[in-house]
Amino acid sequence: MTGNAREVDVLIVGGGPAGLAAGAELAAAGAGRVEILEREQEAGGIPRHCHHGGFGGRLDRSVYAWASATGSTYARTGTSGPAYARRSVAAAVDAGADLRTGVTVTGWSGARTVETTGPAGPERITARAVVLATGARERPRSARLIPGTRPPGVYTTGELQQAVHLYGQRIGARAVVVGNEPVSHAAVATLRAAGVQVVAVVTDQPSRLFRTRSRHPPLLTGATVTGLTGRTRVSGVALRHDDGRTTTLRCDTVILTGDFIPDHELARRGGIILDPGTRGPAYDSAYRTSRPGVFAAGNLLHAVERAGSAAQEGRAVAVPVLHRLAGTEEPAGGGRPLVLDEPLRWIAPNVTGPDGARPLENRFVLRTARRLARPLLVVAQDGRELHRQRMLLPAVPGRPFRLAADWLDRVDPDGTSVRITAV
Repeated sequence: MTGNAREVDVLIVGGGPAGLAAGAELAAAGAGRVEILEREQEAGGIPRHCHHGGFGGRLDRSVYAWASATGSTYARTGTSGPAYARRSVAAAVDAGADLRTGVTVTGWSGARTVETTGPAGPERITARAVVLATGARERPRSARLIPGTRPPGVYTTGELQQAVHLYGQRIGARAVVVGNEPVSHAAVATLRAAGVQVVAVVTDQPSRLFRTRSRHPPLLTGATVTGLTGRTRVSGVALRHDDGRTTTLRCDTVILTGDFIPDHELARRGGIILDPGTRGPAYDSAYRTSRPGVFAAGNLLHAVERAGSAAQEGRAVAVPVLHRLAGTEEPAGGGRPLVLDEPLRWIAPNVTGPDGARPLENRFVLRTARRLARPLLVVAQDGRELHRQRMLLPAVPGRPFRLAADWLDRVDPDGTSVRITAV
């Protein structure tokens, strides 16, 4: 590759909530030259086209601090996605981070050297530390293997929000929302803002979402999408119910929500080990990946959590990055992988860290594939029980729950993997 070669102290790939928060924290802490690369023409990540409220608040301290310092009105209870994105960008830039948009990282040419292309042409950038904050994306219809015809009118939540809020496009008249996760609420709100009738929300999981409020559309639980119909435009969604019945919902728009996957292509190209559960980089409580000097934060690690959680991790990753820059980083290696038994889907972090290191808020984040009524979580290594914890509430698919990390001191660094079971 030809082009300019230059060096920075910290290179952050991704200008969403995690990357911007990391940039603000590191620049404010005097980490040297901190550069954030964003492939879109505007930074801010997914919140840019989420016009509903609830963003920000107490978790997003860097944004709140910026708003307070500049005299901006900012409610601790949250704000809209675009406003949150603008304030996140301003917090990073005002702290001294160099934000470059329209720049795509195309690959690696060294341990901490990336190749980019953008308005300035091709570049090779070497950093003392790299933070991957590339986020996550919803899987499209092709990846979900939904049979039927291939008509227009099928969107993911992100495509819907961009079409409505960024480009002002007309969507349709009658929509079916497939999925029952928190992001489904956003899809319903966006459709209604566009004047689209929501025929139903469909999920193959049993759930109580939407049932207690009359303003919510009908929720069809235990229903699997078996196909889409239509030629010049989608005309229906075929369903198979748990009791064997089949129905077809007439519509001209289908929104596929949830089913997020980390945007891990860059990590994979760099030979970074991926966790089979999260499908993002395997990482320890210091946000270190398997590649020395390369850290990761946000929804790249565990798709998908709220923007405030991603930003919180962005701020947290600054601490181990600063230790690396100062030469005080704990030695890497020796971490034990965390392995889950079904129906548990993933845990984050998924590798034990150096002695004394604890995950954010001294808790691990987990997800389950099916509903568990107040499960008992058992942590063991080589047949030796390390910890057990009874959950006070049910564990529900699509929502995070947490496991205390007090047992980490009992892990044998020379032992095998640590196994976590829901009893």
